Amino acid sequence: MITVLKEETTEKQRNELISWLEGLGLRVHVSVGDYKTVLGLIGDTSKIDVEMLEVLDIVEKVTRITEPFKSANRKFNPKNSVIDVKGTKCGDGNFIVIAGPCSVESEEQIVEIAKKVKASGASMLRGGAFKPRTSPYDFQGLKAEGLELLLKAREITNLPIVTEIVSINHIPLFEDVDVIQVGARNMQNFELLKELGKTNKTILLKRGFANTIKEFLMSAEYIMSSGNENIILCERGIRTFETYTRNTLDLSAVPLLHNLTHLPVIVDPSHGTGRANLVKPMAAAATACGADGLTIEVHNNPKEALSDGEQSLTPEEFEDVIKQVNKIREAIV
Repeated sequence: MITVLKEETTEKQRNELISWLEGLGLRVHVSVGDYKTVLGLIGDTSKIDVEMLEVLDIVEKVTRITEPFKSANRKFNPKNSVIDVKGTKCGDGNFIVIAGPCSVESEEQIVEIAKKVKASGASMLRGGAFKPRTSPYDFQGLKAEGLELLLKAREITNLPIVTEIVSINHIPLFEDVDVIQVGARNMQNFELLKELGKTNKTILLKRGFANTIKEFLMSAEYIMSSGNENIILCERGIRTFETYTRNTLDLSAVPLLHNLTHLPVIVDPSHGTGRANLVKPMAAAATACGADGLTIEVHNNPKEALSDGEQSLTPEEFEDVIKQVNKIREAIV
């Protein structure tokens, strides 16, 4: 439920109403705009007499949110959320580029790539330490050692690091990680989402490859309902009947999500296509359709990569992509 207050409402009147609502066992999210204030009510709102609330002098309108996602709903928070990671902002016109290898393989590899992607304009460094793989025989990552190597690369380049978590038991290991990625396979790992909601970490939540937009937003809701609103959504492609690409990159999800939620939305053209030669055009298209950023896999030697080499760009190719993306951003502003 959302309650819109009249423009002339004083801070004292607003606080008194909030105290009364919290006394009913509700959590109140306050969104202050230039002219109006919106109170988002979270919890069992059935106990509220809507007609009684509407007749209050300071209340302009009361609306029940019919969608199952509340905290993530744009009606709940009309303003675009801006997620700040150590001074790097995402959302509401702030564009980020996350780049790095699928898997951390060695200190030399991750540090070299980190230096090169930063020089080309990357905002953050990505790299997998724990890797959920379809086959149990594929490379599963360096695990805790991989996290240490990412921290070493951050120390050298000052790039915030993004890496994927695969188990609720690993949360203590991610204490020094800047952005925790929840991959497609864990998008509906609800116990993990609830525990991540108890942290203050920024969560990069990827859409599952067989999940709807509604299910995607409900996963974000799990995190937010536990108290963590620092979420960046990532469209990374869905599984269709097409076999020429790894996934079908659903770019219509970007403007649709922007219509439904205040959370920033970025795009992964690497997993979205699974083909390095498609990353540049899809990164361009994602930028043009309003994405708040990109996450791109970059490897110094894709042919020798231990995972996802076929969709990884070389540092030189990545630099070329960033040049094109910057031109598109200048054109659409």
